[in-house]
Amino acid sequence: MGVLGSSDPIADAIGLLRPRTVIDPGLHAAGPWALRFDQSSHVKLGVVARGACWLTLDGHKPVLLEEGDFYLLGNPPSYVLASTLTAPSRPAKPVWGSAKDGVVRIGPEAEEDTYLCGGHFSFEDTNAPVLTQVLPLLVLVRAADPRGKLLAHLSELLVSESRTAAGSSLVLNHLAQVLFVHMLRAHAEQADQPTGWLGALNDDGIGAALRAMHTDAAHPWTLKELAGISHMSRSAFASSFKGRVGTTPLDYLIQWRMSLARDALSHGTRTISELAFMIGYKSESAFSTAFRRVVGSSPKQFRISSTGADNPKVAQAHG
Repeated sequence: MGVLGSSDPIADAIGLLRPRTVIDPGLHAAGPWALRFDQSSHVKLGVVARGACWLTLDGHKPVLLEEGDFYLLGNPPSYVLASTLTAPSRPAKPVWGSAKDGVVRIGPEAEEDTYLCGGHFSFEDTNAPVLTQVLPLLVLVRAADPRGKLLAHLSELLVSESRTAAGSSLVLNHLAQVLFVHMLRAHAEQADQPTGWLGALNDDGIGAALRAMHTDAAHPWTLKELAGISHMSRSAFASSFKGRVGTTPLDYLIQWRMSLARDALSHGTRTISELAFMIGYKSESAFSTAFRRVVGSSPKQFRISSTGADNPKVAQAHG
């Protein structure tokens, strides 16, 4: 992703995180079974392609997952997937380690009645908080949900691609990331929206302002302009924005610009001066002052610590 964003804050955020995708083995199971998964960082995503199972996150009530249901776990604690709540659990890691041709089997193959598939994402530390701070513990999209049909098509493609010859990892990664985006969009549309920009995206007024800032982060946005886009008075907009997103509109803009800057300094070849103008600062010194205030180091120091080199061309070669 470049320095300039799009009008889709969710896709923008995921692009900045540069997700590393791991597709898990498909789980085919019969009879009573239960697998315990260790606590993990960032995101787990799965779908019940056939059958049903229970999901129990430590410290939370069990949730029944039925055929066609999708789930997303944000920074999950240890959890159990099981055929029944009474089945004794065993560690998932060695079971996963026994996978052959991308498939794990529990019980007699002829009696298999459950098929689960999914994967997990990890993000670069540079901008991980952009998303991880607002991720819910569990996003559940039922098969009957209006978005369920689209997600089902994506999962069918994932399953089909995972069965093809070697070399499909790039396609799998992209499909998984598209599925990730749509799961977050579904979460943003659900009735019990949390605070944070994920929940605010579906608000006609606040969402419009967020999309405007992502479309053109370099624009010298004012509270008056953003309120106008949201069709609200300045005071009503400022109050509503802070209540939904958790920060002021102009603070959000600065944080988003700094996220773009961190990504560009870690991976791009622009000079610091060029980058300053690209994200809306009139001088390198103004940008450096803002960057130091938010990030805690100068852009030059950040680039060196991220890439091991001061020269952006060399930094790219090392990145």
